[in-house]
Amino acid sequence: MLTVVRRLVVALAVAALCVTAPATGASADPECHVNPLTGTCVIEVTDPGDPGDPDDPGDPGGGGGGGPRVCEDWDGPIDCESELGTWDNDRSCYLEVADPQPPKSDPAWEGNSDGEIYRCMIPNPASPGSWWTTYVWLGEPPEAGPDPAVLAQQAVAQMTLRAGEIGMNPSGEPEAISIVGVPTWLWVADPDEHTVGPITRSVTAGGTTVTATGTLDEIVWDMGEGHEVTCDGPGTPWSEGRSDDEATCSYSYARSSARQPDLEYTVTATSSWTIAWEGGGENGTIPLSFTRSAQVQVGEIQAITIG
Repeated sequence: MLTVVRRLVVALAVAALCVTAPATGASADPECHVNPLTGTCVIEVTDPGDPGDPDDPGDPGGGGGGGPRVCEDWDGPIDCESELGTWDNDRSCYLEVADPQPPKSDPAWEGNSDGEIYRCMIPNPASPGSWWTTYVWLGEPPEAGPDPAVLAQQAVAQMTLRAGEIGMNPSGEPEAISIVGVPTWLWVADPDEHTVGPITRSVTAGGTTVTATGTLDEIVWDMGEGHEVTCDGPGTPWSEGRSDDEATCSYSYARSSARQPDLEYTVTATSSWTIAWEGGGENGTIPLSFTRSAQVQVGEIQAITIG
């Protein structure tokens, strides 16, 4: 059967910048393309579709319109890919290339000299979790099911992760004035599953389900005067009556911003995430980072002694 790929473009609302790092595991990390005008992060992932049977006028398909390949055994839907191989609906078994290949004299070759011998794992309906094993000849590889790594990227796109709004200063307004030597509280002002997690999304196609969970690892605050603060959570919002000892993320400036452009420091908060996914017999992790910036003025209180 022929296979076509159509593009699924999903926009993630990000205030300033989305950065991807190399993925680990079986997946390739989704690429985040940032629109410099809107700050929108666009992730492109492939969506395997079924073009239909070109020899069957009643099955036009086209452009993925037929949907992804569906795999079924006698009990219903089954994963198209697993650690046992690729499911074959006609043979009702998981196929995997036999290693080593038997000699050409083996009856499994059926007199053929091309192609390969595949191990055929047939589920035993009388004993769930057990399998019958036989060997078959195939002239060409079986049709593959949906790529779990692609489904993982689709799950990431559905999370609509974004950089959180910056909460800063006791007033909560980044534009307010901080004071030299006085702790400036730092926090995410709009905490929800999209900005601080955790968040879980699942995608199912062709009988394969991939589940991805995003977790916020840390937020690195670049305070604009050459120092950074690393916090392992979204921080604690300031409120009236709270002691500075209750701040879970804060920074004390050593000098005022009087000599800075526009009399302000630029504060940048970078949120680092890990997306862990599994399904279809595979698993992996995808690291992502989101960044937002704000300006802050820092003043200095001077004491005057009158004799």
